[in-house]
Order: sequence, then C-alpha cells, then structure tokens
Amino acid sequence: MKEQEQMTNLQIELMKVFRYELDEKQLLEIRAMLANYFADKLTEEMDKVWKEKGWTDETIKQFSQEHMRTPYKRND
Repeated sequence: MKEQEQMTNLQIELMKVFRYELDEKQLLEIRAMLANYFADKLTEEMDKVWKEKGWTDETIKQFSQEHMRTPYKRND
C-alpha cells in the first residue's frame, strides 16, 4: 500500500478557511476563482519567458509549423 502524501500548505490553509458547507454555486465560484488565479500566475511566467527569450508572435507561429515528432521505427 502506498504511503499517504502530506497535504500541501495550500490545502491546509483552504481547510482552515472553508470549514463550513458551501452550496453548489459558491463552490463553483471558488473553483473558478482559484483556476483564474493559477491561470494568471502561469500567464505572468509565460510573459517573463517570452521577454527573456525575445519571442514574438512570429516566433510562436514558426514553432507551430515545425515538425518535431520522432518518426516511428517499424519492427518487422
């Protein structure tokens, strides 16, 4: 049997804050709020990478047109 992982600091904090039952609408609002928070953080990090690497929209367009898959090897 796998050892249980400890809760993260975020999980512990959320457990402290939300010790009461929420209705479905409130729960969905909080899920959306958390998703937006993490999406914003990801966007900030990606903006930082773009700036550091000097990427532009044209760079991303070029990335999308590259064929980067490894060809399958046939085992006949």
